[in-house]
Amino acid sequence: MLGCIQRLLQPVLCFIEYCMNIRCYIVGLFILFAMVVGAQAQVVDAPNPVAVVTDSKGETAELAFGDEYSGEAPLKVNFFANAAEQEGFSLVCSWEFMKEGEVYPFLTRYDADVEYEISESGTFIIQPKIVYTSLENPDIVWEFGAADFEPFRIIVAESKIDVPNAFSPNGDGINDYYNVYNVKSIVEFNAAIYNRWGQQLYSWGIDQISCEECGWDGTYKGKPVKAGVYFVVVTARGADGVSYEIRRDVNLLRGYTENASK
Repeated sequence: MLGCIQRLLQPVLCFIEYCMNIRCYIVGLFILFAMVVGAQAQVVDAPNPVAVVTDSKGETAELAFGDEYSGEAPLKVNFFANAAEQEGFSLVCSWEFMKEGEVYPFLTRYDADVEYEISESGTFIIQPKIVYTSLENPDIVWEFGAADFEPFRIIVAESKIDVPNAFSPNGDGINDYYNVYNVKSIVEFNAAIYNRWGQQLYSWGIDQISCEECGWDGTYKGKPVKAGVYFVVVTARGADGVSYEIRRDVNLLRGYTENASK
């Protein structure tokens, strides 16, 4: 008798179990739908990181993410996350600095706006990462990183410096000042002019090597020196670590003009 009752109730029990499974499935769908709707309701505005590069002459260039810049050290670079605070979210901004070919960043900065000076040669890769996390539900996270922003690439040239052996301070506006030229990525510089007796007549530093009317004008204590041979000593260091120790004669050609050479 008991076996007959169990056989009679089996279809009923199966039906009840089926209904319970369906109910759980429907409830699960409602929960999932609520989570999706809730997540979509908490949308943040996408940030727009940029960089501004300033070279040693004070000239600037603005870069969007993914842009590449080539220049000479030293370079000052300002990075701006342009990530607005969003109501109901916490905000974390980070910048990873790497040199091309390396696996791990040599520096990570956690600020919305970052200033960094590059005084080495090479290719620098800077990756921004911006994360919004819901204050109500930490599972709701909006992350903007490598998948959204290509990194900034800044290429710094190897160092170079040329030291001439003559100049003509005659007031014709051509080669009136003695200075170095073809300067690239020089981060330390000092130079001095001496006469044949070893007396220092003039000296200048790195702040004058990028100036058109800087350097020695062929005078000493405000008075023109005689035409002839003088001596220059240059010490410098490049962003690539190269040191320069240059000593050479300097011919002061006071009577020389551009037209006289034609």
